[in-house]
Amino acid sequence: MKMAKRLFIDLEKCRKCETCEAGCSYFYHPFNDGILHLRELAEFAVTCRKCDLAPCVKGCPADALEKQADGVVKRYNLRCVACRTCCFACPFGTILPEVIPYAVSKCDYCIGRLKEDEEPLCVGGCGEGAIAFGEFDPGPKEQRFQIADHLIVHAVPWKKEEFD
Repeated sequence: MKMAKRLFIDLEKCRKCETCEAGCSYFYHPFNDGILHLRELAEFAVTCRKCDLAPCVKGCPADALEKQADGVVKRYNLRCVACRTCCFACPFGTILPEVIPYAVSKCDYCIGRLKEDEEPLCVGGCGEGAIAFGEFDPGPKEQRFQIADHLIVHAVPWKKEEFD
């Protein structure tokens, strides 16, 4: 059985960019920045320290952040006023201001819009080579994590150490 193709983002490479140059072919993205949405999902899922007290959530004046049962922080985009208080409240600096835009363009992973041998526009437009499209599997050994059905992310995760 053939595996479904997915987007793959290497956060370690992606973070090297000052400004994302990767374009997006989705018609409804007014600023061609669907990749920022994917990066936000990835940073919250993998890089976030999942603090017990979650100061980013408590510091949000618009109640736009919620710590979910699995510890991953979710941002409600329609509540967010892009004040970036969460960025300042995070004691570890893992919520990056550039991935908390006011207007969000959600990625559709080009589902149903690509021809057989075609790849998403963002793949070729990434100057750091941080975005790929193909058959990728998650795996802790490779530090690859499945963030969504159509998204695999490589990042060095933070793990909370237990002290005796």
